[in-house]
Amino acid sequence: MQKQLIEELNKQLANWNVLNTKLHNYHWNVTGSDFFTLHTKFEEFYNEAATTIDEIAERILTIGGKPVASLSEYLKGTTLSEATGTETAREMVAAIAKDFEQIVAESNELIEVAEKANDESTADMFIQVKTTLEQHIWMLKAFLG
Repeated sequence: MQKQLIEELNKQLANWNVLNTKLHNYHWNVTGSDFFTLHTKFEEFYNEAATTIDEIAERILTIGGKPVASLSEYLKGTTLSEATGTETAREMVAAIAKDFEQIVAESNELIEVAEKANDESTADMFIQVKTTLEQHIWMLKAFLG
């Protein structure tokens, strides 16, 4: 059970690192009438991602695992796709909402694994991650109309 939990955590770590890079890409490349709003929002999201990345890696270490820590491992372990560099502002927002939904779905799986492993701390951590992302999803979808 512990091995499965560490694998799930490393998948999350990979996803958050790919997402962090995608958010930077969008932050640097967003254009159009929503530039000021989205430029700032993407920066908020990647700052939040950096904190989440550190917390996940430290949790893996705390429970005796080894966090993935290379770009090749992130790309191998992620369930998200990278940015193409051709997205419009609206496509960027939709892609981030989709990624957040993917992470929420996988957080639900991770929470189940953590609970079966009697690891309430990890479960609680991802309940918080999920709660935050659900609010972000709602706001991004409201932005898209």
